[in-house]
Amino acid sequence: MATNRLFIALSLPRAVCEVLAELATEIPGVRWTPVDQLHLTLRFLGDVPTERIEPFRERLGQIRVKSFLLPVESVGAFPPKGPPRVLWSGVGSGHPRLHQLRQRIDDSALAAGLDPDLRSFAPHVSLARCDENAGTAVAHWLRSNESFEGPSFFVEAFDLYSSELRPAGAFHELLAGFPLMTWPDSTPCL
Repeated sequence: MATNRLFIALSLPRAVCEVLAELATEIPGVRWTPVDQLHLTLRFLGDVPTERIEPFRERLGQIRVKSFLLPVESVGAFPPKGPPRVLWSGVGSGHPRLHQLRQRIDDSALAAGLDPDLRSFAPHVSLARCDENAGTAVAHWLRSNESFEGPSFFVEAFDLYSSELRPAGAFHELLAGFPLMTWPDSTPCL
């Protein structure tokens, strides 16, 4: 059966990506995400059967959520305990419209016959991957950036991507974009 590896994400404005890229420093055992690959994953779908992609895409096009302003805030590591594997920047973790959008995407996936995502949603931008030798240097990086606050950005759309794993890392291809509803006076929900 033919499949595509898919995920739904918010693309980040160039200015936000540049601020996040400034966090990258030379740390042994840490591989930083290329600036053009930075995004906020709303839902990782994994391998989706080809025949289910178009019905899912149609359902995504029916999602109605108003655009909103989202803050970029803090840094951290996954997992929270033990050796770090991923360095991240937090993004509007408590924003109601972000969670509303995620719920509507989940509902669309279920309606299209895709498996549910049972993990809790922790909005973040993955900044880097760490190997097992990065612990002490990463702990220092986390302490030195603990008060990080990036710029807020206006979320006007969400995107469907395919992801291909290659020896140099994942390659993401934009398949479709879905606009959010705009406010009558062009003022985003804060």
